[in-house]
Amino acid sequence: MTHESLTLAEYQRRSQRTDHFPHLSDDEIDPLLGPLLGLAGETGTLLAGYKKRLRDGAAYELFEDNVAEELGDILWYTANVAEKAGLSLDEIARRNLAKTSDRWAACGSESPRRRQPSDHFDAGLPRRHQLPRKFTVTIRPIPSDGPEPLIEVIWNGKPVANKLGDNTYDGSGYRYHDAFHLANAAVLGWSPVARSRIFKRKRPKGTMADAIEDGGRAIVIEEAIAAFMFAYAREHNFLNNVRHLDYHALKTFQTFTAGLEVAQRHLWEVEQAVLQGFAAWRQLRENDGGVLRGDLAARKLSYVPLA
Repeated sequence: MTHESLTLAEYQRRSQRTDHFPHLSDDEIDPLLGPLLGLAGETGTLLAGYKKRLRDGAAYELFEDNVAEELGDILWYTANVAEKAGLSLDEIARRNLAKTSDRWAACGSESPRRRQPSDHFDAGLPRRHQLPRKFTVTIRPIPSDGPEPLIEVIWNGKPVANKLGDNTYDGSGYRYHDAFHLANAAVLGWSPVARSRIFKRKRPKGTMADAIEDGGRAIVIEEAIAAFMFAYAREHNFLNNVRHLDYHALKTFQTFTAGLEVAQRHLWEVEQAVLQGFAAWRQLRENDGGVLRGDLAARKLSYVPLA
């Protein structure tokens, strides 16, 4: 038996021939009510079939047939909702694939391919204007005359950036938050803070990239993201043993950085930057300092204890 090929658009068009739900009429019944209730009902029926399979095991022989039938009904109701909402199933499918490929790395390999030289935001510029493709940064405690402990950041054998304290009442360890900026640099190839304050590798003066991507506004945005993610992580044990982040937290990163070059990175890359940054931060806090090594091609930030 041969089957005709069928696009989502053609299915949507032909499925409307059997639509007996009322459209907007004198009694003002919402035309979406019927198919939405149908979606809920068919999903419940699908779950009920799965419950029988859990109960009866191999004795429940009709499971696959029932799944196919219920999924078909769910597809019909989905097409009906789309039609009444003025949407295209084809476009919905395209947008969903774009969303899922942004959120999740492709299956089939343990790690993404190495980032190619041309994929760096500062590709083609002289080295003095590029984020270092590999770096080793030391973060260590220093004596403090004030009420809180301080750390300093060492790059190329010299102290860089500001000496930092937690600036919190509870000794949160926020003084080690440069780990987040270094993770952004390593995983995303983006960090206005690390570029300007740690590595001193801003784009050529007078260019749009220098003004927009490396300037004060971009620095404030990245610091705001670090503060937001820190507040989010505090509610989740500082992401210890956490493998995936809440989708809305990742979308907040995307909202903050709209219009900046890092918006080109996938959400799964953002997730990796946050998780690796907090993994390094936890070890810095636990061991009172350490060495962070970044590899932009491998999208990786790793921690090494102080000697």
